Formats: sequence, structure tokens, C-alpha cells
Amino acid sequence: MKKFRKILALMLAAALLFALAGCGAEKEPQEETPAADSLSRITQAGKITVALEGDWAPWSFHDTDSDKVIGFDADVARAIAAKLGVEAEIIEAPWESLFAGLDSGRYDLVINGVEITEEREEKYDFSVPYGYIHTALIVKTDNKEIKTFEDLKGKSTVNSLGSTYMELAEQYGASAAGVSTLAETLTQVLQGRVDATLNADVSFYDYMNQHPDAALKIACVTDEASSVAIPMRKGDDDAALRDAVNSAVAALLEDGTIAELSQTYFGSDITMK
Repeated sequence: MKKFRKILALMLAAALLFALAGCGAEKEPQEETPAADSLSRITQAGKITVALEGDWAPWSFHDTDSDKVIGFDADVARAIAAKLGVEAEIIEAPWESLFAGLDSGRYDLVINGVEITEEREEKYDFSVPYGYIHTALIVKTDNKEIKTFEDLKGKSTVNSLGSTYMELAEQYGASAAGVSTLAETLTQVLQGRVDATLNADVSFYDYMNQHPDAALKIACVTDEASSVAIPMRKGDDDAALRDAVNSAVAALLEDGTIAELSQTYFGSDITMK
């Protein structure tokens, strides 16, 4: 009997020590519940990832003093983020990789002067337009052969790879080489390596403001303006984000914020057709 009582006492002591150790142990940290959709995830993280080129002035470029990415699209991105109550994380990427990054989820938004086209609308949902631009056909000042888009037939052009400018040049019968930046296209035209390039008229005007002696001119521009908007992924997980971005853009258009940014970077209001 004494032996049984001794064993029982030892068992009770061990149980008490185990209980006391449990009381003093720290609780395992609770895992954060994964966000149910894109907007919830962005709100939870406190930031939204926005991709743009970063070298397409005046849409996005580096400030010479701070090296910060600024420009019309960069500031529009920050204004939208502020409306959503988060910070904008700006990521620079070549034009040809922007949509792939959006598709894979690396970027939440692409804000890069993207024109709405039927082909793009099949794959993406677009925000309400926040700008309107015309496509300019750019040649050397001494070029007398190219005066209209029809004159591109049989000519050579260089354009941003995979852009609407490249597609338009090919539609008019031109051969179209692809590069990444506006500066590269204009350099090739100046060097006589190609006959022409196509780009947004406002981008060309900004380039000429920076390079007033460049021997370039606009041969013609498209009659109708293209709508510039923000492409976003389709799908239920992104529905709340699309609604929030649309509301933010509409508010920024309504209060004149985007028009003011346009005047700052383009010297004109591209929010008006």
C-alpha cells in the first residue's frame, strides 16, 4: 500500500509540474487569416503595387535631383493609392513585360498610358478613362515622302515592342521593329536607320521641349483620340479592387486632381477629349 501511495504521489507531482510549465509557456502566435480578395490583401499589406516604365517622359521618369520616379502616371498612381488608404509601391519594368507581370499577379495595377483596344478589353477590365491622346507619326524634318499614315506602306518603322503603335504601323503596311523606349525609337529615326516611328503626340512634344534642336517633326496625327485607362485582371477575386480603383479615378477626375497633374506634366489637359 505504501508503495502504491508513493507512486501515486509521484504521478500527481509530475502532473502538477506539467500544468505549471504549461501556464508559463507563451502561446503560439496565431497565423493571420489570408485576405479573401485582392483589395483586402492590399489593404492588409498597406500598399498597392503599380508597374510602369519609368523612362517614358512625361508619363514616368526619374527626377534628376532625388532619382525618385515622378511623372503623370506615377503621380496618378500615388493619388489612387491615397484614395484607397494605402501606399503606392512603384515598380519599373519594360513595356513588353508589364502585362505579363499583371497576369501573374506580380503587379496589382499597370498605370502606363495604356490605350483601350478591343483586343485588350477581351482580356482585361479597364477603369474609366483618365486621359485621351492622339498617335503621332514622327519622321525626320527633311522627310518629304511620308505625309500621311497611308504613306507608311513599304516603309520601315521602329516602335515600342507589342504596343498599339507597332500594330498601327503594321496595319498601314510598314515593317515594324520593336524596342523598349521612346528615346530609342527617335534616335533610330534621327540616325536614318528607319523611316518613322509612332508614339503619343504629348510624349513627342515633351521630347522636343527637352531636345529643341532634334531634326524631327510630326507628319500627321490620328483624327480620333484614344482613351487611356488602367487595365485590371478579370475575375471575382479582383472585383472589389476594380470597383475601388474606378471610384478613385472618378473622384480624382471630379475634383480636378488628374487635370492638374496633366497641366503640370503635359502643359495641357489630356483629361478632355
